[in-house]
Amino acid sequence: MEKIVAFDIGDKRIGVAATDPFGEYALPAETYFRTGKFREDVENIARIAREKGATLIVCGLPINADGTESVQSEKTRRFVQALSDMVGTEVVLEDERFTTREARGDLGLLGVSAKKDKAKKHVDALAAAYILENYLAKSKRRDAMKEENNHYEDESNIVELIDDEGNTLQYEHLMTFEYKKEWYVALTQVTEPEEAEEDDGEEGEEIAIYHLVGGEDDETLEPIEDDALLDEVFAEFCAQYEDFEDADEAELLDSDGGEN
Repeated sequence: MEKIVAFDIGDKRIGVAATDPFGEYALPAETYFRTGKFREDVENIARIAREKGATLIVCGLPINADGTESVQSEKTRRFVQALSDMVGTEVVLEDERFTTREARGDLGLLGVSAKKDKAKKHVDALAAAYILENYLAKSKRRDAMKEENNHYEDESNIVELIDDEGNTLQYEHLMTFEYKKEWYVALTQVTEPEEAEEDDGEEGEEIAIYHLVGGEDDETLEPIEDDALLDEVFAEFCAQYEDFEDADEAELLDSDGGEN
């Protein structure tokens, strides 16, 4: 059973969270108060990870609201690198934007003031749990996406569609993905060799995205008429496809024993 431990790394405190015994949920655990000695802090966090039986460690990465990194991001990366070198366990980074704010908000609903020293440890541990929840949600979505893609892939991975003029066009299936509880399919048109030579260097491959509707026995692909929605869905495809490719590459490296 995989045991994931998460850390919300701050300058003064580090929140700790871990998965439940079944690896389904994130549970806030404790807050570690830093000593001010970098090496000692890393050793203590490594000890906590080992005591909890961590098979994977998730650390929050503080970034700006617009997605850019800050001085705090670099400090966190330095700590995470030192932790990774010490524990010998895989350590991954997870966007922690708004997690502390959400934790304080939840404590506020419970009538606990986040300004009190007594409540600070709860804020950090709860923030670590939110970081872990985000990671678990992405992992579940990635697993669902792989399952859907395996369902739709055949030996050739080719889909045939008929255009408005009655022509049969062949498309390669790229991925099936979920966005706002709806499923979509991304395809790219298969190009003949002579066409590829003519178009070489002019444009990248075109991506066609369709809305997947209906049940398993009567699924159909419908074009997305709303341009604004199409832009949103395409942006989501780009983000998920990048994550999907990165995950596949990491899995391949693991199966090959990694790179030297």
